[in-house]
Amino acid sequence: MYSLHERIAPLFQPAPKIRRIATPIKGLNVLFALAMTTPAAAQEVTMAADQQSPIEDVVVTGSRLARTGYETPTPVTVIGEQDILSSGQPNIADFVNELPSVSGSSAPSTANRSLSNGAAGISSVNLRSLGNARTLVLLDGRRSVGSLAQGTVDINTFPQGLVKNIEIVTGGASATYGSDAVSGVVNFILDKTYTGVKFNVEGGETSYGDDQNWQATLTAGMPLADGRGHLLFNAESAHRDGVYGMHREWADDGWYMVNNPAYQPGNGAPEYFVTNNAGQSVMTPGGIITNTALRGTYFGVGGSVNQFAYGATRDPWTIGGDWQLGQSNQRTSLEPESEREGAFTRMSWDLTDSTSIFGEASWNRNSAKQWGGVQSDKGTIIIMADNAFIPESVRQQIAEYNALPSADITQFNLGSSNADIPTRESDNERTVKRFVLGLEGTFMLGAEWDWDTYYQRGVTDAEERLYSAHTGRLRLAQDAVLHPDTGEIVCRSSIANPGNGCVPFNRMGIGVNSPEALAYFMGHPERTQKFEQDVAALNFSTEVNNPWLDPIGVAFGVEYRREEISGYVDSQYQEGWIVGNFLPTFGDYTVREAYLETLVSLPWNLEFNGAARGTDYSTSGFVTTWKAGLAWAPLADLRARVTLSRDIRAPNLEELYQAGRRRTNFVTDPFFNNISQRFTETTMGNVELQPEKADALTLGVVYQPSFVPGLALSADYYDIEIEDAISMVSAQDIVDRCYDGNQTFCAAFTRDPTSDSGNELLITNSPFNFVSERARGLDLEASYRFAFSDFGSSLPGNITLRSLATHYIEMSSNNGVDPPTDRAGQNTNGGPPDWQYRLSAAYTLDQLTVQLTGRGISSGTYDNTYIECTSGCPQSTALNRTINTNHIDGALYLDAFVAWTLQTDTMRNQIFFKVNNLTDKDPVVVGLGPGDSSNVEPGINRALYDYLGRTFRIGFRIDWGS
Repeated sequence: MYSLHERIAPLFQPAPKIRRIATPIKGLNVLFALAMTTPAAAQEVTMAADQQSPIEDVVVTGSRLARTGYETPTPVTVIGEQDILSSGQPNIADFVNELPSVSGSSAPSTANRSLSNGAAGISSVNLRSLGNARTLVLLDGRRSVGSLAQGTVDINTFPQGLVKNIEIVTGGASATYGSDAVSGVVNFILDKTYTGVKFNVEGGETSYGDDQNWQATLTAGMPLADGRGHLLFNAESAHRDGVYGMHREWADDGWYMVNNPAYQPGNGAPEYFVTNNAGQSVMTPGGIITNTALRGTYFGVGGSVNQFAYGATRDPWTIGGDWQLGQSNQRTSLEPESEREGAFTRMSWDLTDSTSIFGEASWNRNSAKQWGGVQSDKGTIIIMADNAFIPESVRQQIAEYNALPSADITQFNLGSSNADIPTRESDNERTVKRFVLGLEGTFMLGAEWDWDTYYQRGVTDAEERLYSAHTGRLRLAQDAVLHPDTGEIVCRSSIANPGNGCVPFNRMGIGVNSPEALAYFMGHPERTQKFEQDVAALNFSTEVNNPWLDPIGVAFGVEYRREEISGYVDSQYQEGWIVGNFLPTFGDYTVREAYLETLVSLPWNLEFNGAARGTDYSTSGFVTTWKAGLAWAPLADLRARVTLSRDIRAPNLEELYQAGRRRTNFVTDPFFNNISQRFTETTMGNVELQPEKADALTLGVVYQPSFVPGLALSADYYDIEIEDAISMVSAQDIVDRCYDGNQTFCAAFTRDPTSDSGNELLITNSPFNFVSERARGLDLEASYRFAFSDFGSSLPGNITLRSLATHYIEMSSNNGVDPPTDRAGQNTNGGPPDWQYRLSAAYTLDQLTVQLTGRGISSGTYDNTYIECTSGCPQSTALNRTINTNHIDGALYLDAFVAWTLQTDTMRNQIFFKVNNLTDKDPVVVGLGPGDSSNVEPGINRALYDYLGRTFRIGFRIDWGS
């Protein structure tokens, strides 16, 4: 662990700009709240002031206690309804993931190659780039059942038309909320008292005419029995066409990171080379021969025979020549097709003046379809010399060559991106049902106590369907020969076993196969899984009178939770497929918890917030978490705070019980001259896993100068150190470390002698508690709101300026085997970038609102361990690769929002128009490679950069509510 001095020392470097802090605020403190809350909360309050309506109480919790005039030491960001509405995003998750403190989240567009693990189509939140599993997502302060075995909550399952604000606790909060709140908490809060009817319909598309989408929501709320009860209903439906293929000019430039053709160990050239006009040298759409004297012979439409023009080549890459033939990213989805449907209802009823009962029920269906890339074979197909589909001209070449002394071609290797085989597809559908029954109220016991209790049941039914090829059947189908008796083309296996059903398949050419041949080896591997969650909780809170200072806040409670996974996979889909190979997973665990939290006012304008939680896991035993925070207001314009906490993340169902998930891909194999080698990785669960432990420090300051009304500046520094982090080593790292001589990694894989080449890799992997991680950064915000009349100008209207930024100082990992690595400043390979920021300027005049927003990231590296050089390079190793450029440009994207609002005493109408990426700026080049299946993706990073181009969105909202 680092000492406290070591963790605070970075603060005494040159002073950064300043950001905001927010939390429980009420009544007369609302003006001070403007400096502390995020844009949305501030906007809601100032709009009320503009309309000369009473200022409502603004309460931001960030804990189990909300208290008038109190600022909790834990930083809390609040996104209000106005910011959500003006974002113009198809769903809330897309907007949340634009925030600078959120980086590396999973989205449907970034998971198109997440096929066998079932993650395609999920929208999650990743605070601090520490991983989705370390961000706790809540709905009205309660957990929600996960949509994946990892426990990942799909935000698309929340009733988006009812979300009135979002609280983001950007600091450790396990003592307050429980496990998984290592990097923070994202709490989606619903408008449970809405009265009236509101309707919203909107849609959009890109300037390229694709990705057409629409959504509609209907919300209704009504009081019952003269206000004794309240009924609430929300329904929504959304559709997105997606984009199949990469229909953008930048996708055709062939930008990749390749194995440098000029590199030889010790010659001073960089090993990796980022360049355009690059493609695979070991595969073409109709197949290319990759060895023997026939190397470079490739097959085109109708089986035509051609000669590949090699550029500068180091397999599996070529630069120049016929590089376009080695690309296949047009068979990948740029944006998935998706559909969402949902319904939510809530009813509350006052049993007495002090006790209410409530019930909630929700149903959501979310489906996502996308192309996951070609079913590629990089020189791994074995074609025997007597194959019946070999074109006559090639057969003649073989005969002429075999007539030479000491020459004999009995077989050759073929590489193909398989134009005649449909691309891999995923079609996932998840249905999430959630039921809550609870009581809440107050009672007097020396003081007034608030209490609530509830039982919640959540069930996710997941259907994961793929379209893929069966490798064993394909191997039989491609081994086609002439039947010795009839002379017809048959599978070799059918000669000995005529009833095996094999249909010959021609691997040499485009458009040379029948539907019957495809039907023999293509299939739809599928898996059904069920995730069940049961939660029961009882909570109490009160304020104890203090004769000298403000009342003391106390909250305590208990909670029980059970998580379970079960599933079914037909035996035919459990092995043998290029993607799929599903296995059903079974397992469960229970959690019993109790917590205590307190807020105490102290002399000298100090306030203390402390919490402790005891948690007992059925799988790993008892663990304690705690939090201690102090807030200090030495001046009326200045407030400072500090929080220390111990947080945990318990292993999830997948990490504990995974039955053996399999995936197939490619690695660069250093044992065979860095050729691209297929591997099959089997991931097993580990029931011996223990909870991760994290120590978090946050320091914050906010300054609102009274001599500049409307100006607020603030900053929060965070330092999160995780011990016993649960992790696995990547397939490429396993092979590289073994090649470097580490025998521990060599034991993790073997060669498959039954594969075509006899050298394909079989890798076994499992998660362990073996990594230490540390994340440090700075959140900054500045906001300024003014009217032109404040400066004596006759110009009408108000201006609101806001900026949010996060500086990622450190994101380091230490696995105890290799030297520690730091990912902060990487714009790929797990990032995050050095800086992420969001700037906005809004102008309001009566019914008109115009807002311009800038979303940006700083420039960065491919990998902080790479050594950039063009000549005279040092030795390139698995830990420190040499590369010709280790720079990736940053980007700034501009968005524009215009709305016209008409409001009466009974109705509020609004029409809006939103343009994202106003200048139609292309994504920054990020050369993917050199291993993995980088050829199926364009040279961009979709997790950070805008990839759709300019998009338009128009909508209409009607609200007959109060």
